[in-house]
This record gives sequence, C-alpha cells and structure tokens, in this order.
Amino acid sequence: MYQSLPFQITVIDTGLMGSEVAACYLLESDGESAIIETGNYATAERVLNLLEQRQLSKEKVRFIIPTHVHLDHSGGASSLIDALPNAQLVIHPRGARHMIDPTKLIAGATAVYGEAKFHELYGNISPIDEDRLIIAEDCDTLTFGNRRLLFRNTPGHASHHFCIWDELSSGWFSGDTFGISYRQFLNENGSYLFPTTTPVQFDPEALITSIKLMMNYQPKKMYLTHFGAIDIKPSTATKLCIQIDDYVAMIDSQEESNITHKSIHSLLSDYTYQKMLEHGLAMSVEKFEKLMAMDLNLNTQGLIVWHERRKAGR
Repeated sequence: MYQSLPFQITVIDTGLMGSEVAACYLLESDGESAIIETGNYATAERVLNLLEQRQLSKEKVRFIIPTHVHLDHSGGASSLIDALPNAQLVIHPRGARHMIDPTKLIAGATAVYGEAKFHELYGNISPIDEDRLIIAEDCDTLTFGNRRLLFRNTPGHASHHFCIWDELSSGWFSGDTFGISYRQFLNENGSYLFPTTTPVQFDPEALITSIKLMMNYQPKKMYLTHFGAIDIKPSTATKLCIQIDDYVAMIDSQEESNITHKSIHSLLSDYTYQKMLEHGLAMSVEKFEKLMAMDLNLNTQGLIVWHERRKAGR
C-alpha cells in the first residue's frame, strides 16, 4: 500500500480501480507535509494511517494538490480537506470552480459509470469552501518546511492540468501529462509509457509542447499517478511524443466512414501491443487486453472526440 522513496516521498496506492492503478504521494519536510493527488473518498483513511505511522501531525499537512479535476485525481479532495483541518487545496485556475461546486463533475462521472458504480468508486463528493483553495497559476511556487514546489501549466490531456516540479528530487509529479506506465510494463529496458487522451479536451500539439517543457528541466524522475516513480532520460520523452504523433496519423489515415469506436479501438489496441513488444515485454494478447481495457476504451473515445472537435473547427 505504501512505498518509501528517496527525498521523503512516499507512494500511496489509493486502491482506486484496483491495486497499483492510481497513486497519490506524501511529501515531507521539517515536520510539515503535502499530498499530491487525492484518489477517492477511501484514500483519506490511507493517508491518515500513514501520517500516524510516520508520527506526522495531520494539523501540519499544508497542501492537498490534485494535478487536475478528473475524478481519479480529485475525487478524494473533499474527504481529505475534511480530515486535514489546516490544509489548503491547490488547484489549476480552470479547475477551481469544479472544486467549489462539483455538480458537473458528479453528473459527468455518473453518466459514464451509472449512479451505483459512481457511489461505489467516489462516495459523496462535497463542495470545498473557496477560502480553503489556492489557485496555482503558471510558474507559481509554494513552500512547506524547506521544500519548494513549482507549478507549470501543462495542457494537452486536459486544459485544467498542471504538473508540479519538486526541486529537491529533480522530479515532476506529472498527473496524466507524461503518460501511463503500469508496474507490469517495467523491465530491464525501463518503463514502457503510453499516452493518455481524454474524451473532452485531448490536444496532441499542446500535449507534446507540455512534455517538452517538462524535459527542459532535465528531470531525473517522473512521479506518475498511474503508476509510481520512473527514471527518465531524453529517449523516454521522444518515444512518448512519437506515439502521440502516431495517434494523430492513425486517425488521419482513415476514411471518415471508418472513424468509429470499433475500428479505432482495434487499430489502437494493435498499435499499443506492438509497442509493448518492441519494449521487450512478453505478455499474451489476452493479458494485455484485460490490463488495458479501460485505457484503450478511454483513449479511443478521446481520439474520436478530438477528431470531431478538429473537424468542427473548435
């Protein structure tokens, strides 16, 4: 459930959607702490248990920081705010209104999952008082203890996404901007990363620009929400950007009548499986399809919605 990393960083497996699917992170400095990403309502108990294990005061948790408002990142925000009396929620300017009034977030997720499944995953999501919020603009910094965090606007996956640069570890808390790499995709060649689109706001050009911005800081680590810390070298980013370009080419190569969920899903599945094999991962098609079912479905939706928006000139 917990993995201690150097530089007083702890990975917390939120348990959301299964084991090692969605992480949040505890950062410590001189008795103070911050939490990056929030999981869901059940994550608060895991965070409190960890604070107790570390003999850290919950009154000295300074910041709760979702990278963006998609519910696998922000769904536990109100539960953590309730549990941590002095913490402030740090949020992207475009995401703040959804934390103050989560009605649209709840309605959108309920439409996707159904009411029963939504409540199983996310429980009750409450409005957060505006006076508990800090709006983090591009290039803003926050300090707790002796630790300084820098916030950079990183659109592409979503327009309300920032990433957090941790000077101490020379690492980025990358949310969904730097892709996904489950533990099953780690081998002697490093971590295989694949991009994640979104059904509403995927923007491939902006996403590649965001990745390049992050690499300008010469990071040693990426702290992924999905899932865990990975080592970074320039070729990692290059391969990720190539895949984003290939996603676009995949759509552009199709006749309009063939841009359907079924056809794009099939192309995307074949492409991703081939990339996994090129990385040196030996995995059956059946295991791959089970592991990737949710991501392939979401990425397919994201590509099709992006194509429709582009076609409409939006």
